[in-house]
Amino acid sequence: METRLENEDLRIPDVLPLLPVRDVVVYPYMILPLFVGREISIAAVDHALSKDRLIFLATQRDVSDEDPAPDAIYTVGTVAMIMRMLKLPDGRVKILVQGLSKGRITEFEKLKPFYSVHIERIAEPSVPEGSLETEALMRTVKEQLNKIVSLGKAISPEVMVIVENMQEPGSLADLIASNIGLKVEDAQRLLEIIDPLERLKRVNELLNKENELLTMQARIQSAAKEEMGRSQREYFLREQLRAIQQELGETDARAEEMAELRKAIESAKMPPTVEKEALKQLGRLEQMHPEAAESGMLRTYLDWLVELPWSKSTKDVLDIGRAREILDEDHYYLEKIKERILEFLAVRKLKKKMKGPILCFVGPPGVGKTSLGKSIARAMGRKFVRISLGGVRDEAEIRGHRRTYVGAMPGRIIQGLKQAGSNNPVFMLDEIDKIGADFRGDPSSALLEVLDPEQNHAFSDHYINLPFNLANVMFIATANQIDTVPGPLQDRMEVIQLAGYTEEEKLQIARRYLVPRQVKENGISEEILAISDEALKTVIGKYTREAGLRNLEREIGTICRKVARRVAEGEKKQFMVNTVAVAKYLGPPKFLREGEMEKNEVGVVTGLAWTPVGGEILYIEATVMPGKGGLTLTGHLGEVMKESVQAAFSYIRSRAAELGLAEDFLSNLDIHVHVPAGAIPKDGPSAGITMATALVSALTKIPVRKDVAMTGEITLRGKVLPIGGLKEKMLAAIRAGVTTIIIPEQNRKDLEEIPRHILKKVKVIPAKDIDDVLTVALEKFPPPPGMPKTPPKATPRRVVVTPRKGVVAGAKG
Repeated sequence: METRLENEDLRIPDVLPLLPVRDVVVYPYMILPLFVGREISIAAVDHALSKDRLIFLATQRDVSDEDPAPDAIYTVGTVAMIMRMLKLPDGRVKILVQGLSKGRITEFEKLKPFYSVHIERIAEPSVPEGSLETEALMRTVKEQLNKIVSLGKAISPEVMVIVENMQEPGSLADLIASNIGLKVEDAQRLLEIIDPLERLKRVNELLNKENELLTMQARIQSAAKEEMGRSQREYFLREQLRAIQQELGETDARAEEMAELRKAIESAKMPPTVEKEALKQLGRLEQMHPEAAESGMLRTYLDWLVELPWSKSTKDVLDIGRAREILDEDHYYLEKIKERILEFLAVRKLKKKMKGPILCFVGPPGVGKTSLGKSIARAMGRKFVRISLGGVRDEAEIRGHRRTYVGAMPGRIIQGLKQAGSNNPVFMLDEIDKIGADFRGDPSSALLEVLDPEQNHAFSDHYINLPFNLANVMFIATANQIDTVPGPLQDRMEVIQLAGYTEEEKLQIARRYLVPRQVKENGISEEILAISDEALKTVIGKYTREAGLRNLEREIGTICRKVARRVAEGEKKQFMVNTVAVAKYLGPPKFLREGEMEKNEVGVVTGLAWTPVGGEILYIEATVMPGKGGLTLTGHLGEVMKESVQAAFSYIRSRAAELGLAEDFLSNLDIHVHVPAGAIPKDGPSAGITMATALVSALTKIPVRKDVAMTGEITLRGKVLPIGGLKEKMLAAIRAGVTTIIIPEQNRKDLEEIPRHILKKVKVIPAKDIDDVLTVALEKFPPPPGMPKTPPKATPRRVVVTPRKGVVAGAKG
């Protein structure tokens, strides 16, 4: 079946070759060139040229589809005539086509070697002539087209002439649609509208939308051009003014200063809000008289804004192996902290943007908290900043002063960042447990914002009064004891405990770090001075008693200075320092080991205490004497420690029969409990089992083993409750030569945190109740049958104990 075009002698066959086209919709009477490159499309063109030059053009749905299936092609398209054809050198074909009539694909006849389709011609409905609605609509469309052309839409004058002379609404709609650059989807929907008036109405809507877009675009361009013109005008005026001043020899130094400051602000790469405020304050400064009081304050403020590292940062070294080498090179052991830093670097390597950790190193003085912060900064390739918070009482030290005050300055945080020159340093807050508070505010409360990852991305210093991002800063706080740090501040930090060092660890640290450093600082070399390991052990055991290393380094420095003096006096030899020579350089030993008693004694028990400077041993002495049942407590004991004695005493009275004591054993004797040294305050609940053991031993006359030390809280029912500071206490016991330590059963889990080389030195016995303690601590328990119900008269006994410098607290519960 064939269709004959109206007013033409051209017949359209029922079956035509199909040419799928991309990113264009062909309308009737539209003439356009097409580039054909696909084999299936070239075959369709060749077939059309061999017949009647007619081909069906339909748009494919996906532009990127190289081999569209039948269902990926729109069914409504245009029958077109191939007017010209040109073969290109690259194998493609260029054709010039003219649309003739709309059509619809009803069936795909074949798919190879090209698409051949059955089509149904879509006839254009007739429009009543002389209709007022039609005439008004056509005029409106033409006016809209003229508007968008006047607004800059590129449409050729020839098309505009044709549009003005066109009288058919359908043809007018197709012509305008093919020249205003519609999207493929909009153009296809327009092609599928059969009714000419409906199609023209849709074109009118699209023209109206295009008109609004072009109007908005023109307004934006006009505003941008006006702003650009004003900026250029100001620039030219300033340049002319500068040229005039130079010609007259009246160069204004202040103007040059302001220009340099403006340039510095623009090159500081501040956030937009900060730069806007800086330029605003610069404008105020330019209008002020140089001698005005506020002028100097504003200039100082702008200098601070310019010098802060708003966008300057150092690049993290993410080589985990290299970081491990640096940490091991600077510090011996401390595995837990090293693992935490390496974990941070590993996450940082996998995730580029992350919040900096907030760590808190808690431990006695001299264990390496501050130096560890420097080592972390070196391992990460970051700058290092340290501020000491000890004794800080003014909130303005953290947040800064308001600019209205005379001599106002930013807080220590902003000052540290300026000093570092980068916005991601390792920032150490030293001695955070020694912050004070008074009428000027509470600095620890101001630190809550600094150390909160959810808030510190917009930290506002009172002086700067603009948000500064602290999220990239790695904060490390240090403290000797965590108890004095407020709870909310503790909650924001990841607390890592650093206990003291064993004798072997101190020996390794002295050999690797302290001796080489002191030799270098005192101007001698290792060829001149050699210190044996036995000599270092003597210094550690008899000249220092500390959890850290400061006194040890001090004593090594003393040896180096004495050797340096002899070298400076002309002695030329190698100085060998052995155990015997230590006393020659340092004098008699300062400390004697208290734990080495000659024999097991009655009523004397070795206890373990925690102090802010490390663990300590202390002796609990109990003795009985004729009296009337009194209990005397001496040794500067705190309330909690006194209550521990009362609880232990009540427990013993409740079990008097089982311990071989008469029911009225208190009627003719007094008990005295003493804890040397008496001048040092002691407190804490963890001496409970030590008190109970001393009392039982004194009352039953059973000696206590000299090689046993203990720690634990006691209840009235004889249960042993857990304590804190276990590692520090164990290190103190090892330093005192103790071989057996009794701990609460509930502290057994804490042994996982104790290094194996420490556990190998002592025998640790967990105890659930006081019977477990007495079984281990006493020479024989329970007491043998037949023990006298009433103990004989006891003679008070005095035990001489060397006072220990620095023991501040007894036990930490």
